[in-house]
Amino acid sequence: MRFPRGTARWIGFVLLMVMVAGLAIPPSMGDGMDADSGLGEPEEASVVRIEVPDREAMNGLLRDGVDLAEYLQETSGGIQLDAVVTPSELEELAARPEVEVIETLFTRKDWEERLEERKETVVREQRVSVMAVDQVTILRAEWFQNDTGTFLSLEAKTDAGIRPDVALTAQWNAGEGTTIDAGGTATMQRFVDAGQYLYHRMLVPVENVPTRVKVSSNEGGEVTGSVSQWLGGKKPNPENPHYVKDFISHYMTPTEIDQRLEAVVAEFPEIAEIVELPNQTEGYRRKSQVIVGSRAESAVVVTSKVWGHEGGNDWAIEVKDPGKPNQELSMDVAKRRITVELATDASGVPVTTAAQLVEALNRDAGDVIKAHLYRGNPGAGVVQPQGLTQLDNHLNAPDSVSREPFTVKAVRIGKHRDGSRLGVLAYSQEHAREWVTPLVSVETIERLLRNYAHDKETRRLVDNLDIFIIPTVNPDGAHYSFYDYNMQRKNMRNDCDEGSADPGYRNRWGIDINRNYAEGSLFDGYTGGSSNCLSDVYSGRSELSEHESRNVIELANQNPNITFAMNIHSYGGYFMWSPGAYKANGRETLPRPTLGEEAFFWGSSERILSAIQEHRGTVIQPGRTGPVADVLYSAAGNSADHLWYQNDIFAWNFEVGADRWNPEMKRWEPVGFQPAFEEGHAEAMEFSNGLIEMMRVALDFNKDKKPPRSHVTPKPGRYKKSVEVQFQVNEPATIFYTTDGSRPTFDSPRYQSSGVREGGETLTFNRTTELKWFAVDAAGNIERNYNPNGKKHNYRRATFTIR
Repeated sequence: MRFPRGTARWIGFVLLMVMVAGLAIPPSMGDGMDADSGLGEPEEASVVRIEVPDREAMNGLLRDGVDLAEYLQETSGGIQLDAVVTPSELEELAARPEVEVIETLFTRKDWEERLEERKETVVREQRVSVMAVDQVTILRAEWFQNDTGTFLSLEAKTDAGIRPDVALTAQWNAGEGTTIDAGGTATMQRFVDAGQYLYHRMLVPVENVPTRVKVSSNEGGEVTGSVSQWLGGKKPNPENPHYVKDFISHYMTPTEIDQRLEAVVAEFPEIAEIVELPNQTEGYRRKSQVIVGSRAESAVVVTSKVWGHEGGNDWAIEVKDPGKPNQELSMDVAKRRITVELATDASGVPVTTAAQLVEALNRDAGDVIKAHLYRGNPGAGVVQPQGLTQLDNHLNAPDSVSREPFTVKAVRIGKHRDGSRLGVLAYSQEHAREWVTPLVSVETIERLLRNYAHDKETRRLVDNLDIFIIPTVNPDGAHYSFYDYNMQRKNMRNDCDEGSADPGYRNRWGIDINRNYAEGSLFDGYTGGSSNCLSDVYSGRSELSEHESRNVIELANQNPNITFAMNIHSYGGYFMWSPGAYKANGRETLPRPTLGEEAFFWGSSERILSAIQEHRGTVIQPGRTGPVADVLYSAAGNSADHLWYQNDIFAWNFEVGADRWNPEMKRWEPVGFQPAFEEGHAEAMEFSNGLIEMMRVALDFNKDKKPPRSHVTPKPGRYKKSVEVQFQVNEPATIFYTTDGSRPTFDSPRYQSSGVREGGETLTFNRTTELKWFAVDAAGNIERNYNPNGKKHNYRRATFTIR
């Protein structure tokens, strides 16, 4: 059936309003786990600031699986950390002599405020969706000339402009008698002031004076008008006359992001495509559960055999006192109801134990449910009657959020998407609660696509790179974070055995995706992951056990042209690279990059961090820049280490959300995982700057064909006593050398740093030594075009004679 134009959008609006209704703040999950008040209610979590005396104490917290945010601050008293803890976990932390609890930073109230803020924005934006097409109006269209050239100034407005995903594209002719697109095409910049949409605008240089202009919206509206001459006007900047940005207005769920990606890619099929990653997630779904009983020793956990949305939520259980003496335990299973009549003694008192009830349920109702005892209790307690109680999967998202396995999508951007260009990978939201991170990815996708037609720098990137961006690696956990439990870090898969599989633990299930990779992992003996399925840094049962982590690695494996990667996390304002993990005993890190590789990481980082600073002045501090293991803590099994050590990819980690200075309190304050959107928006804008600068770094790397140059200090010659020698290079480069007279190769010793965050080591020669070496820069260029696998001797050499 074909609907009249606009009907589909009206239906979509109705569905979206149903979804918006589902944005209401979820009901409270309860405040504790008192046996008499209900065993199935999980505790709420808060973010608290704690202090420990040293890194040994911090590593103890990591070994115990404490959920630490990506935040660390050295103080005169020790190390301050932010921990995500429930009241009972906080009580345990406070009881540890090495831990001082300083303050509570974020609570459920903050989550509720973010959700309400998001709901209001979504409602406002969806009101405009009832239109068949939007109405576009040209406000001003003028050309002018000055001493630098001829320019077109255009202002236009759409009545759907409140939505940042509504884009206006301008086309203009090249004078009378030419087609409307003969002069050029450009995306217009959305102009917002004090939170209110005013209009779209642009200022672009033109070769010929246009007489007609056409403005089209991606929502279907369009208008054509004439261009008049403007005698004055502000002198434009010919270097960058027009660059559009700011395409986000609220925090977005994975479902919204998915729809956004499909829509924007459909507009630019010549330079973008959707890549469906091979491993579907388990899905935003759970089995339905209920706890029979209110005390641990007599409680029974009942779990449906099918998913809650597939019928598990339809089942209920009732436990009755038959009111007669000497009755046997009996059960009726019919019409999605399980009715249990307890056994009684000679005086008519119920005597069925929890263990007996579990056995009977699994025997007589085992086709539809599975029963087990509560948290390892022996089940000796007597079960008490309980009224009809519905099984529930405890999921609160609206029906617009699918319960089926989720297909994770990457956007691939490039004029040549065939592997012939150097590849760049960006991926975000491995951790579900980090709501800002996918906004960085979405904003970057929009900038690359919408600036391509008119911005030379964007064209340079898109024409010469193969760009992959995954906005949300962990969609199931992210949906759960929005609708059920905002501090969800992991995915949603319940990997626990029966002792930890009751609904009171439902906010603690899942696998930490960024502890599940196959390099420097918990399974290799590294610190920072946990084998406890309830820990927020639970690494899973094996490396790469999760669909989400395999998606990232398989994308990299299937596209060996990927040479640069950025993993986007929050919060704390860090910029980091490998090694990201160490073994706490002796602090044995993964192999460190060579001195040249380290120098390349540092040099590139300065460029990227400068681009971040341009937006609002945010400075990622030097003390929060460097290898993860040096500036934060050990993160066993993280993705960047896997990409660096196994795929030879220059892999970085953003931690968006740098502390903000409070001038009244005169202190730095954290922003959290879900700051007010004004702050989250600013973080997305500045780190999108940084992500695009990383692409420029990649392009410059790919075009680097110039070999490095190196020398030694002091100069070679005769010395009366031992001499201390160091290498110097004109760019970041790795040096391979020999001192035994042999020809240097890639198997020769590498020139190393003298220590963590220090310069090059010193080679001490106590006797006459002939030093032979060559330098290799990060792009693979070898000094003097020397071939280490060949037979020529065009390496560098220096002789130090000791007499």
